[in-house]
Amino acid sequence: MSAEPARLRAGARTVAVGRPGKELFGAEGVTKRELAEHYRAVAPVMLPHLRGRPLALHRFPDGISPDAGTEGFYQKQLPAHAPDWVKGVEVRREHGGSITMVVCDDTATLVWLADQAVITPHPWLSRAGHLDRPDRVIVDLDPSGADFALVRAAARDVRTALEEIGLAAFTMTTGSRGLHVVAPVRPELDFAGAREFTRGLAELVARRRPDAYTTEFRKAKRAGRLFLDVLRNAYAQHAVAPYAVRALPGAPVAVPLDWAELDGVESAGAWTVRTLGRRLAENREAGGDPWHGMARHARSPRRAAERLERLLRDTGG
Repeated sequence: MSAEPARLRAGARTVAVGRPGKELFGAEGVTKRELAEHYRAVAPVMLPHLRGRPLALHRFPDGISPDAGTEGFYQKQLPAHAPDWVKGVEVRREHGGSITMVVCDDTATLVWLADQAVITPHPWLSRAGHLDRPDRVIVDLDPSGADFALVRAAARDVRTALEEIGLAAFTMTTGSRGLHVVAPVRPELDFAGAREFTRGLAELVARRRPDAYTTEFRKAKRAGRLFLDVLRNAYAQHAVAPYAVRALPGAPVAVPLDWAELDGVESAGAWTVRTLGRRLAENREAGGDPWHGMARHARSPRRAAERLERLLRDTGG
């Protein structure tokens, strides 16, 4: 394993990556250099979903276990040793005070985070300027078992409900177990309103297929049904970023999808750091990222909430 730092060109900067040969995912697994090169490669399609958002940094300085992964730790405070070109934003703590969190606006910051063994960056659902009001909402499709066909069906059902109430729907693999369905919204509602709205959306979807889906938080009461999880729609909560690597064996990646390709996806970990390159090349040939221009599709969550209330009344809510 090379002890000499690698020096990677990242936009206008050159970033040193210490111990580049360190295997972060077990023997013969993805190295720190590969992780940094992955983030450099995905920067053009990843950065639009990170800019201006506070990041929770999931760090694994010692790598993960090849069998089950390790916990690592979350770092939310901007490290004191960060270069002066790494940006931060001051955020209010829920229970008083504030901290400064990393904001990733450029490729060099992504590469520097990889050097810090940040395997997974988790952005907030809101941006600097309106941190109390999200500009996207998420439904996390969490299956009880390994039936990915049910996850795909749930994604379509959530999409249908979102479109019925006037919102656009985007989906991606999480790199872990399921899919995320994301709707861009105008930052009109605070997080309490967004949580209430997404809880109602999940309830509507579950009522339409009560045998398959549930909004029950307690696993013991899910009875094998897929959990429509909306818990991330809250202040200071976060979700895995598009194109982020997960701290799991094989280094799977969270990958945005076009709805037309959903049927061909067999698992949430369909792509890894070492297999994503071909997809990126194909996307470039086809015109870019499936989530390109997502923000342009943002619509009013207030109006959507009014339509949702009517649909819930019609289904007995």
